[in-house]
Formats: sequence, C-alpha cells, structure tokens
Amino acid sequence: MYSVAVLGATGIVGQRFVSLLAEHPYFELTHLAASERSAGKRYGEAVRWCIDREMPEGVRDMRVCGISPEEVKADVVFSALPSEVARKVEPEFAEAGAVVASNASAYRMAEDVPLVIPEVNPEHLKMIEVQRERRKWDGAIITNPNCSTIIAVLTFKPVMDAFGIESAVVSTMQALSGAGYSGVPGMSILDNLLPYIPKEEEKIETETLKILGTFNGSEIEPAELKLSASCTRVPVLEGHAEAVFLKTREKAEPEEVADAMRRFRGKPQELKLPTAPEHPLLVREEQDRPQPRFDRNAGGGMSVTVGRVRRDGVLGVKYFCLGHNTIRGAAGASVLNAELMHRQGLL
Repeated sequence: MYSVAVLGATGIVGQRFVSLLAEHPYFELTHLAASERSAGKRYGEAVRWCIDREMPEGVRDMRVCGISPEEVKADVVFSALPSEVARKVEPEFAEAGAVVASNASAYRMAEDVPLVIPEVNPEHLKMIEVQRERRKWDGAIITNPNCSTIIAVLTFKPVMDAFGIESAVVSTMQALSGAGYSGVPGMSILDNLLPYIPKEEEKIETETLKILGTFNGSEIEPAELKLSASCTRVPVLEGHAEAVFLKTREKAEPEEVADAMRRFRGKPQELKLPTAPEHPLLVREEQDRPQPRFDRNAGGGMSVTVGRVRRDGVLGVKYFCLGHNTIRGAAGASVLNAELMHRQGLL
C-alpha cells in the first residue's frame, strides 16, 4: 500500500478524491490538506460535503493539515489545488520525492510533464524519466487534462486510430460543479446559460494536440489536427455534454465510427485497474440520449456516453457525448493515472 494525500481536500474535486481513495486497494489515505482556514480542524468540520456520495466514515475525524511537504509525508499526492497555488506547491512535493498526480492546469503544457488519459496515451508516462533527469527530482508531476478535453479526446481516440482525424469542432455544455461550489452565482445561471468560460476553449484546443501527439523519447510532437472549441456553462449540476463534429482523413460511415467506439478498450481495461470502467465509451441508440441526469454516472462516473452518431453535411460525422466532469473529468482521471503508474512500476 502506498500512503497518499489529497491537496485541496475540502473542494468539490477534493471530495471526489476522498471518496475514491478512502477504501482503495492500492492506496492508504493518510493526509488531507487544505488552506489555512481549514488546517487543524477535523475534516468533518472543515468540509461542506456536497457530492452525491456519503462521506466515508474513516475520514470524518482526520485532522486537516496545511499544504506543504513538511506537513504532508506521502508517497503519492493527489492535487485538487487552484492553478496559481499548484504552480508553487506541486514542484515542492516532487522535489521532496512525492509523485504528484495533479488535476490542476498549472503544469499540463510543460514540455517535460506527461498529460495523460490512460486509455489514450499511456506511453507518454515515459516522459517521467526525462522530467526527473532534467529537474533532478526523486518525485514527479503527472497531470490529467481539463474535464472537457478528457471527454472529447476519449471519443476521438478510436476514430483517430481507425480513420484518422483531419479537423474537429467541439461545442460544450458544461455543468456548474466545474466552477466549484460557489463559482457561479445562482442569479447568473438560473433561467440562463453563460457563453464564456475563461481559458476553457484554449485548454481544449491545446491539450488535445499534446495528448494525441507522439513522444519521441525527449518531447511530445503535437498531433496534426485542426480543432475549434466553443464552451458554455449551463444550469446542470454535474455532467459535461459536448456536440462533436469530425472530418476524418479516410472516409468513415457513422455506423463504422459508432462500432469503433463500442469496441474501444485501453491499457486500464487490459490491466483491470480498480477505477477503470469495463467500457470507456458507451454508445446509445436512443435519439434523446445521453442526458446528464441519466448518463453521468455510467461506469461509476468513469465511462463517457456517446449518442446520435450521424452524418454531417459539412465535416462528415457528428455525435453527442457526455461524461462526469468531477469523476472521469477530474479526480477519477488522476486516480486512474496513479493506478497505471503503480502497475508500470513508476511510483
């Protein structure tokens, strides 16, 4: 068992980490860390629990500690920190010898930091050797992508492998939980939608090229893919939905695209990792699915559901997809990364 800590344990993504790690077969949750206003309190007192799973009894009485390597001694550190805090703190933990599995955006695009979806680009974990050599760290930082990026790229992978992708357009409808508990005021979103989410479109457009790129032994060569994203916040609690339009390099019928998605499996399924869903992509035939209320928890929140795969008169193929933004799109993604690192001897 590896000792593990959660940084930013009181936020929504931090709560998801706690829920996923409390009884994990590989990891023992030993530290919960948060800001100064929470440090020193019992976790049950410090947190405003707001996710749809009960707080694990074993964590309620744990003392919250501060966010520093001096206070947190763990083999693996799961980071749910805001980007500006993560930028300072995560390298301190890696330098101290911990493996940082980060959900923060601070180091996703760093040249020597892996940005990994285990079913899509597990070979990018080899970059950890480059990172440790360059930075003289005993530990490491590994990141998972933005929540909307993960959902889209999981659907891209089988299509790219089978037909290639020349260009893509993604239009997202993103849940409120992605902005945090108090991130969007009720008066702003009730009976409304917000057509702008800061930095979200840029993250999708840049992260995707890195994830689908090729590791040449020292760096990532970005994928040759034209991608345009438009991001919207909608009054849904959890579950990001995306309308996707693809132009494939080889001719692809909608039925062939759907079949490639149904058959898609990755390294986590091969290794039967604890957090991996049996089917990373679920393709539904109903005209009115997926829907957040019914499909966000598919595969324990780790499967992405696809529907309405059909011909597009402009690019060729279009479909609708949905995934759980704080599980597959955040905490679950980091936990799956760490599970894969364990099985590959990288922790």
